[in-house]
Amino acid sequence: MTGHTQRGQCAKRMSILEAAAEVFCNQGFAGASIDEIAAKACVSRQTIYNHYREKETLFVAVVEDVMNRANAMLFSMLSTFPDNADNLEDDLTAFVMRLNRNCICNHDGKFLRKLVQMEGERYPHLFESWRQHGPGKLTTALSALFARLAHKGALIIDDFDVAARQFVALGNADLQMTVLFGGMPSDGELEKAARNAVRTFLKAYGRPGAEQASPPPQLATVSG
Repeated sequence: MTGHTQRGQCAKRMSILEAAAEVFCNQGFAGASIDEIAAKACVSRQTIYNHYREKETLFVAVVEDVMNRANAMLFSMLSTFPDNADNLEDDLTAFVMRLNRNCICNHDGKFLRKLVQMEGERYPHLFESWRQHGPGKLTTALSALFARLAHKGALIIDDFDVAARQFVALGNADLQMTVLFGGMPSDGELEKAARNAVRTFLKAYGRPGAEQASPPPQLATVSG
């Protein structure tokens, strides 16, 4: 019975978080109603308060839940980062495509950006956990990965943290308008954005004299 009860409580909690995410994203923090969340989650208003005490606690829990999923996907993508310079332009381009498709342009990525844009200025304290454990993880991990490539002689980088931030910024540069209005870039757009980013990055940090590969015709079909 204890196990059954725990599973039931877990199911209720997940239902509340999913419903709250939808309502917060559509209505914002101030406009979100606990009654509407309860109705969407098929639970009582009191059940929500029993789990989360107040709307602010629920909002923070929603952000952390989405962030945890986003981080899990992020580290899955980071495991595919190239570890040699044999085909560095192509391999980095394919990596940026996977990163953008699965971490930047996916549902969780768009959800977090929308919440931060809507409420980050008015309620910065609600995003404290996101600031500590969200975007910084990507640049920190990339910094270490670029250091590994530099140690192998594939790149020449003085400041790995700066290079990592620039790499992320370049990777997003050509997609910002599409993503800002809630669109999903096509495979062709993802490839073009990634190729432009990587070529610019390698012009700044690539080993002098290294030959860069020409764009492969089927790169847009890279899965991830």
